[in-house]
Amino acid sequence: MNMPAYRQLPPTPRDAEIARCTYEALSPYGGMDRPLKLRVLDREQAIDLPAGAVDLLVHVLEAMAEGQGVTLIPESAELTTVQAADVLNVSRPYLIKLLDRKAIPHRKVGRHRRIRMEDVMAYKHAIDRERQEALAELTREAQVQDMGYGSR
Repeated sequence: MNMPAYRQLPPTPRDAEIARCTYEALSPYGGMDRPLKLRVLDREQAIDLPAGAVDLLVHVLEAMAEGQGVTLIPESAELTTVQAADVLNVSRPYLIKLLDRKAIPHRKVGRHRRIRMEDVMAYKHAIDRERQEALAELTREAQVQDMGYGSR
């Protein structure tokens, strides 16, 4: 089943405040890697939330508390080049170069390219990991050369 993306525009100030309060109450339960049982006041029975849904909800509430809109895109979604470039925060021409170099898998539908969300995220995670490793290496070199980044 290929679910469409869901987009929530930036919240009103009142909704942002509600999100902030809810985020503060729910955030200690994020990352616990176990389901969370919620009791809704106008329901007899408690509701079980899977651990992944709790983590996702915490992130959504955090963004809303900061006044940001939120877009949820299923991993199985196929993105246009414009959408994929937005997710990676790069220009469309740069994304096309990545696709032409086969850095990110894609398929063509007529003359248009389609990129799976999971492939976009895999590329993003790989690039983020490379950046972290490069930063760690620069920090190590600065420490060896005693450039003011020594451990304390």
